[in-house]
Amino acid sequence: MKPTLLKPMRQALMLGLLTTMLAGCQLLGPMYSRPESTLPAQFDSHPGVATSAEQQQALQKWWTLFNDSTLNSLIETALEKNTNIQLAVARIEEADAQAQEIGANILPSVTLDGSGVRNRVTESGIFPVFGENPRKTYKIGLNSSVELDFWGKLRRANESARASLLATNYAKEAVYWSTSSLVVNHYVMIRSLDAQLDVNTENLRTAQDSLDLARRRVEGGVATVLDAHQAELVVTTLQSQKLDLERLRALSEHQLGFLTNDLGLQIAKVDRAFLPVAPTVPAGLPSELMEARPDVRQAEQTLVAANANIGVAKANLYPSISLTAAYGGESIALNNLLKAPARVWSLGTALTLPIFDGGRLKARVAQANAKQKQAVVSYQSALQTAFTEVNDALVGTRQYRAQETVAESKQQITANILQISQNRYQAGYSGYLEVLDAQRNHNEATQAFVQSRQNTLTATISLFKALGGGWNPEALKEKSAAAK
Repeated sequence: MKPTLLKPMRQALMLGLLTTMLAGCQLLGPMYSRPESTLPAQFDSHPGVATSAEQQQALQKWWTLFNDSTLNSLIETALEKNTNIQLAVARIEEADAQAQEIGANILPSVTLDGSGVRNRVTESGIFPVFGENPRKTYKIGLNSSVELDFWGKLRRANESARASLLATNYAKEAVYWSTSSLVVNHYVMIRSLDAQLDVNTENLRTAQDSLDLARRRVEGGVATVLDAHQAELVVTTLQSQKLDLERLRALSEHQLGFLTNDLGLQIAKVDRAFLPVAPTVPAGLPSELMEARPDVRQAEQTLVAANANIGVAKANLYPSISLTAAYGGESIALNNLLKAPARVWSLGTALTLPIFDGGRLKARVAQANAKQKQAVVSYQSALQTAFTEVNDALVGTRQYRAQETVAESKQQITANILQISQNRYQAGYSGYLEVLDAQRNHNEATQAFVQSRQNTLTATISLFKALGGGWNPEALKEKSAAAK
């Protein structure tokens, strides 16, 4: 192919490139700016020395603050194998492909077309037929077209598509966020139930010892049969409680199996000393931490997409200009198709200008503006919801931690009372009812303490979820040291 034959195509491409560069000067629609937040700088329920969002950067792996290797392993498995997460990843792949498709509209499209046709034309028409009939025709050529983005329609569409892709990605993070919270909640429930089962076992052993003692005292004639029956009632009550705790543990274990996509999952029992301890919530959490929440980020990217769609709708009111070019060959003989006499080319422009559409295009602009307003409200609502949830979670962590301290103290007091009452009963200074009351009170106090610890853990998990992550303990130590 001679260089001179490519001159028309080069001219067409240069013209298209120059026009596209000139088109970059126009961009319709409002430029995006984040709506101003009216939220307080800090949470009312948790005053203290304010720290910056950078120093308390939300940890994606907030569950590591519980320092439990089994929990970390369960979370990793869930984030890899959970079916909801797999579905979210597939949706991201779809959104990414859509964004690539829309972004490709800015670039010229080039196609290679070829055909070979044998046809017969009438010999009785008004135009005489020259040559053979039927005849053959062969064509081959490169065809190119590009829409000149004078008004920024394609760039705005690409901006909207990329924002939608980010929103889909944050939707996946929201699934991560929700799944990890559920895993931690069920794991904490299992550990709490293990602790309650340990308490139940200890109380059952004590109750069985009391029952044996009561029976011996009945046989010795120093106690009544009523004492033995009352002691037996305590034993059966604790046995029934044990069965219910085991049932609840099995249900939580099944839920963990579902979340990790391992329906045969079994969590080994541990002593109640291994019940996780909730990390201490730092003072002065800044409200900027909520921006780490995936639902807040998703709402903002939805707003970005809606804002860009206004530019797309406005650009449709203006002329659409396209550049087309073709270069190839056409011949009645296949062996002559690529020779110079068979060369054909064309270069042209096309313009489409809406004249009258009954107001449809303006209505689409109004729709885009309305959707953008809805997205602004949704974003602000997401911020307000996040702020409220964080405030509620902070109140919960503070109050439950205080209740846990009181419950621990009450547990120790009832343990002392139980020991004294048992000594008095064995010495014959009091009746067995006093021992039964002491056992019941200690059982309730111990169970209340374990339940208070679980409530504290659950409230802390709710705080992590409300914040969209955790905090950096090392950064907090540095901040505290600097404040002193």
